[in-house]
Amino acid sequence: MWDYLKAWYQRKFSDPDAITLFLLLAVLFLLIIFFGNLLAPILVAIALAYLLDWPIQRLQTVGLSRLAAVLVVFSLFIALNVLLILFFVPVIWQQSITLISELPQMFTELKSLLNRLPEMFPGYVSEAYIHNFIENINQRVLSLGELIISQSLSRIVGFMALLIYLIVVPLLVFFMLKDKRELLGHINRTLPANRRLISQVSDEMNLQIMNYIRGKAIEVVIVGGVSYICFALFDLRYAALLGVLVGLSVLIPYIGAAVVTLPVALVALFQFGWSAMFAYVMLAYLIIQALDGNLLVPLLFSEAVNLNPVYIIAAVLVFGGLWGFWGVFFAIPLASLVKAVITALSSDVPIPASEESARS
Repeated sequence: MWDYLKAWYQRKFSDPDAITLFLLLAVLFLLIIFFGNLLAPILVAIALAYLLDWPIQRLQTVGLSRLAAVLVVFSLFIALNVLLILFFVPVIWQQSITLISELPQMFTELKSLLNRLPEMFPGYVSEAYIHNFIENINQRVLSLGELIISQSLSRIVGFMALLIYLIVVPLLVFFMLKDKRELLGHINRTLPANRRLISQVSDEMNLQIMNYIRGKAIEVVIVGGVSYICFALFDLRYAALLGVLVGLSVLIPYIGAAVVTLPVALVALFQFGWSAMFAYVMLAYLIIQALDGNLLVPLLFSEAVNLNPVYIIAAVLVFGGLWGFWGVFFAIPLASLVKAVITALSSDVPIPASEESARS
């Protein structure tokens, strides 16, 4: 076995292409670790450029020039964002403020509902357990209040950063789309001559990232829109806010759906109590999640994702711990990158004769 590993190491790491690939990945890794906050606008712009490049390519196939296609798609993108900021964001903001102001009353009602559980299910739920559970909720509420206050004090800096994003990111996106060929050519000229593995991995990752970002955008819109319509049909309060939360939850595979279930269940419980309507709302929500995971995701990501759920969850935890939100958002592409590198490096290595004779 040792001879086999030694032969594999000598074969792979004596290849200049492999050394170049690892050095490039190490440089990118260190840049993101130490300068992740500074590079955040560029990462946002790259993600949006990937998203908008697909309709631009479609317009080019029907005869439009690259510049004309960029102007059409970018103008529609800006117009859509202006409409969202003017009409949709204020609704979400108002519902968020209202929900936060009603949280104390909601927790009071939750305590009342929990205190009735020992009477409803005697022998299964004890009063001592409910008392400990309520005390735990009180501590969490106090911690949440302190967190909201501390975060509110830093909102001025966050607001200034948001203004910078609103100005810088669209400019970056426009020039990335407009000068795509020149930028890629400049990157290729700066890479070393020995880049066979780099080209192999980058070609695979380019296709996967494009399909992933496009698929995620479509999934967010569909899941969020269907959730909002469903909640509105049940006349559920904060339907728009909950629809947005459910839509955004798909950005975090598996974990996001589990986390966003809590606010949906709490709002429905406070509004309808332990009633049939509460059960209908939760059943409809679970059906949406089931259709998303078993129908929509395979349709959208059949070409982009071919990873076991265990690897995806592990990637979310690892890359999220390293790079926060962007690590979570790009967890699947980063896991695919690891897989692509392993695939590019793996090939049949002749087993040494000594080990072959030992096996026989």
